[in-house]
Amino acid sequence: MPTVLSLLCLPILWAIFTPSNDDQLPAQHSRLMIRTAAGNRECVLHLPASFDPSKPIPLVMMLHGFGGTALNALRETGWSDKADQETFIVVYPEGTRPDMDMPANFRKNPQSWNDGSGRFDAEERNADDVAFIDGLIEEIGKQYPIDPTRIYITGFSNGASMAFRLGAELSHRVAAIAPVSGTCWIDAPKPKQPLSICYITGAADSLNPLQGGFPKLALGGKEQGGRSKPAVQTFIDRWVEALGTRPEPIQDQVANGIRKRVYGDGPSKAEVVYITIEDLGHHWAGGVNQAPNFLVGKPSKKLNATDTIWEFFRSHTSAASE
Repeated sequence: MPTVLSLLCLPILWAIFTPSNDDQLPAQHSRLMIRTAAGNRECVLHLPASFDPSKPIPLVMMLHGFGGTALNALRETGWSDKADQETFIVVYPEGTRPDMDMPANFRKNPQSWNDGSGRFDAEERNADDVAFIDGLIEEIGKQYPIDPTRIYITGFSNGASMAFRLGAELSHRVAAIAPVSGTCWIDAPKPKQPLSICYITGAADSLNPLQGGFPKLALGGKEQGGRSKPAVQTFIDRWVEALGTRPEPIQDQVANGIRKRVYGDGPSKAEVVYITIEDLGHHWAGGVNQAPNFLVGKPSKKLNATDTIWEFFRSHTSAASE
């Protein structure tokens, strides 16, 4: 069992302390291999219980955080249950890890995404995660009747930061993105086509601080390294400008400790929703906690991120992909 001191010495953003090499898949889930120029990449795919291969179906992609796996993301967020309820396909891609020949393991072989931040092994190996996700969407579209106007990407922490990058670089593929508790490292996003964004984070998340700066553990102590993060409002404003929406929120509401700001009314019809949850630390809101509260802060059931994001996704479509 790792000591508190050893945990504090681990790179954080995001830490999954549950075993990550369990290959046992739940029912209706399968592994899908994608060939890339740098080698094979994997994901876990879930078909909803009511899947009808004769009808177009939405696709939701869930990106795990640093050190996580597809199964961690599945357990934490409940996206597969939501897919069964609402009839869409959900896919959980795997990031890259230092030794791709060995199983993922948070402490010894952590998976990460090349989100543009200059952090983690994925950046050092120059992993082309954008090409991987592009190819993954293409392959799933060959096997299943994916509605090209209803492709969505969400993610947590490092996976959320990757979702921002994919929104900037794959806007021709994606109708909307929903990053949770992550950072946009792109200084000036320039999507080729408009897309909508729902961003959710905890107001008490010391690893993804609203005011920006270096992340810290919830119990205090030294900064966790990496690059200084921009303030959340700073990158929200960058996307508002990039998407051509009004610079001031058209809605700004606070209820039950949840603040929701909505930006819209622009010529592109894109929408940016920015939600903060008081007292929430570095957790998927309403999900199954994957790390100790004393390290990452308090969880919250005031909002279920999966439910909220799906309601957002289902109200947005894009122009059909070429």
